[in-house]
This record gives sequence, C-alpha cells and structure tokens, in this order.
Amino acid sequence: MLLALDTSTLTLSLALVERQGEDVRAVEHVVVPPPDKQSEALPGVVGDLLQRHGLKLKDLEGLAVGLGPGSFTGLRIGLATVKALAYATGLKVAGASSLAAVALEGPEGVPLFCLAVARKDDLYLGAYRRVGHAVEALAPETAMSPEEVAQRMAAEPEAVALGPALADYRQALEKCGVAPHRLLSGPAFPSAVEVGRLARLPEAYSREALFALEPHYVRASEPERNPKFPPLPGPVPTARLKED
Repeated sequence: MLLALDTSTLTLSLALVERQGEDVRAVEHVVVPPPDKQSEALPGVVGDLLQRHGLKLKDLEGLAVGLGPGSFTGLRIGLATVKALAYATGLKVAGASSLAAVALEGPEGVPLFCLAVARKDDLYLGAYRRVGHAVEALAPETAMSPEEVAQRMAAEPEAVALGPALADYRQALEKCGVAPHRLLSGPAFPSAVEVGRLARLPEAYSREALFALEPHYVRASEPERNPKFPPLPGPVPTARLKED
C-alpha cells in the first residue's frame, strides 16, 4: 500500500494506491480544490484517508510525491510533508514528475505536450509518449511562452496538448494557430494515482536519499530572478545531513 500526493497545482490530489508488481489499483482518491489551502488541509486529509481504511502510516510500504514542475509554494508544501512523515516513520519515499503523471492520462501513440502554468504567459512543458501504464520522455521538461508552445506544436503535427494550463491558455494557443482538436480536455491537475503509478521506491529507507529529494522547479523563482538580489557568494546549497 502506497500513499501518494501531488501539490504542484492549487488542487491537492491525494491517493491511497495498492501495488502488486506493475499493477496499480486506486483504493481511494481524494481531491481538495481551491480555495482550501493545501498547507492547512493536507495533514487532516492524510489522517482521515488512512483512518477510513483502518491504516496507520507504519502499515504503508512507502510514500510517493509529485515533484513538479508547478507551483513553487505547493511543491514545497508537498515535499516537506512527505519528508517529515518519512523521517518520523522510516518509510521509503519516491518522487515522480507531475507532468509525466498528466501524460499517463493522455492517449497512446502520439506525442503528448503536457502543460502547466509557470507564471503569466509562461508555461511548463513536458513532452512525453504514453506506452500502456508507462511514459517515455521525448525531451527535457522546460518553460516557454504560449507562442513558443504553438511553434513547437507546428513543428510536430502529430502532437496534442493537455494539462492544467489549458483551462487558462486554450484560447491563447488557438490564437497562435493551434487547431482546437489538438487541445485535449483534462486532466485539470496531476493525479496522485498516476504519481503512485510512476513512483519507484528505493530498496530501503535512506536519510541521505530522503534529504536529497528536491522539487523539479525547471526555472528560477521570482526572488532569484530579481536583479536587486543577486545570488550570495559561496557554494551552491545542497541537501545536508547533520552529524550525529
């Protein structure tokens, strides 16, 4: 049994999934849309979900978390929660791309351009191909404008787009020349069920691996991009373990 979550958008997706080899079954999927704050809702939702199925954290095989790209705040909330639970219980943890989780809900046989909002007029793009219950990456995840997304789709006429960003940017992409039938409906957020399907738990719990797990931001945050606040001198920050 695996507890999976994704907080890369404003919608919290939380799922209890059962894995038997490559087979994954959703035991229950909980969705908490805005305006509820994820930081306030997440602890209670996790506890309620486990209680409904007569489970405690120690009964789980591990935890899975969507690593983004997506909301910087949301990703920090999700990963901080998972790390705290794993550190307290010794559960194994694995991360998976939130855009790859979106791709698992797309059609097979065509390039899938999975889109999420990065900021105003800036979209995250993950290019994938779905093969059954798995996906293969066609290119590194990146961020680009709607115009650049349209240009890339024009260069790959078989590709279709899907994902959370289409709720706000469908019309913009159509104005840039993307045919409406190439802009699929749904999913509106990455599903924790698909995150659980993608995640591959390590053989054993490791504090080093746990602390090294980081969100996939793709681009710098707004404070990092602000020229008034240049990067501080010194080594690049990395996950560290305190000496016992």
